[in-house]
Amino acid sequence: MNQQFSMPTALCLPVPDIEALIQGRTIAALPKMFIRPGQRFALYPADSSASIKAWAKCELCQILDETKPLDILSKLTIWTPKVLKETLQKQQYLFLAYLRVYQLPQLQEILVNPNIQEKLGKFVSLPNSLTVSEANPVINDRTFAQRKHQLEKLEPPLHHELEELQSAIASLSISQPAAKQLDDDIKVFLGWSSDKPTNPLDLDLPWIHKIAEVGNSSDGHTFEKLVRRGLLKLGFTGSGLNPDATGGAGGMDFYAEQPYPIVGECKATKTEKVPDGTPAQLLKIGMNHLGKFQYDNSIKLIVAAGELNFYALRTATENQMNVISPETLQKLVELQAHYKNSINLLELKECLQQVPFGLAEDKINTYIDKVEQSIRLRSHIVQLVKNYLENSGIEFAGVESLHGAYFGSHPPQPIKTAEMHETLIELSSPLTGYLGRIKGSDWKSDRFYFLRDLPMS
Repeated sequence: MNQQFSMPTALCLPVPDIEALIQGRTIAALPKMFIRPGQRFALYPADSSASIKAWAKCELCQILDETKPLDILSKLTIWTPKVLKETLQKQQYLFLAYLRVYQLPQLQEILVNPNIQEKLGKFVSLPNSLTVSEANPVINDRTFAQRKHQLEKLEPPLHHELEELQSAIASLSISQPAAKQLDDDIKVFLGWSSDKPTNPLDLDLPWIHKIAEVGNSSDGHTFEKLVRRGLLKLGFTGSGLNPDATGGAGGMDFYAEQPYPIVGECKATKTEKVPDGTPAQLLKIGMNHLGKFQYDNSIKLIVAAGELNFYALRTATENQMNVISPETLQKLVELQAHYKNSINLLELKECLQQVPFGLAEDKINTYIDKVEQSIRLRSHIVQLVKNYLENSGIEFAGVESLHGAYFGSHPPQPIKTAEMHETLIELSSPLTGYLGRIKGSDWKSDRFYFLRDLPMS
């Protein structure tokens, strides 16, 4: 249970500084006097909003002069070198306070202090004491310790370009969901957020969950549209995947050109068997519309709910067609929705090109199992790095140490040291951001640290 504190005072800071502290973009403030480490206080915005969102505990306060590299300090904080120089000229020294910030469960309205601008950088008394706890830290313990160490040693930021990108898209994130998602991902990767990681619900899931249901109905037109949308979600593109069209180009239910040609038919049905006409139609229309060479070099796919009759199965098998159920297509698309880019279309192509043809349920489900196993391995490794660092009390860990710990962690599968390093590199890419990496002189001297979990759905 979190201990509660009574808080009678607040530090008055500019609104942008407080917002940066609350967002985790900085852990530092520039008061106008020395703050005793351990002191707790609310963060009072120097405007007329008269509301308090967070409080802070001073972990360290440094007194800096003009001999310190202000350019590096600027990159590690939110202030430009010009602002830092101007502050130094006014005060002779910079009081750099390292603040551990905690959000309040709700805004605390207070009376406006009429002389608040005069109090900028100083403490003010609150009209009524606040009761606070450490329940909601903006940044977790490990990340704060890493950033505190970096700021104390004035070590240049590891990902300055990403920080600049985040600043550039911050204003867009208010109105554009895609920009907000990217903004959130970058902040988690940079350690500017300690939000508990989740796989955010994909907005496409409602229609994805209808693929099997509609495929097992008599609504063939809607089923065609859902299949096209599903293929687009998997990453296919092409003129024959318009999800709003009624009937495909040249009579084909769907056709994609990239990353490789795939042509197919859909058959929604409640109870009846799939007749020979379905694969025969794919053969006839595909050949007529694409020509023999292009058709022969395309993946052939039938998505059908019902059981194929004898002749339909023979035609599909002899003409290298893959037949899968709506349920299997839905599983593929759901996996892609929960774990973006988890479906590798080139690996899927290899799967679809392999025998057996005709009923392809087993080989597609084997591929799905392989993808899920790969995700489980990566989820396990992320958790391993997190636990290893917490139990060891260190900030970073090397490949060989993590590989040694892997075998005592009930791993999902055995892997070699080099394989583990490849996976760690992948998980520490800015495009994934589950781990962080400090590059060494060679791969064995790389160091890794935890950023966010990879939860299994």
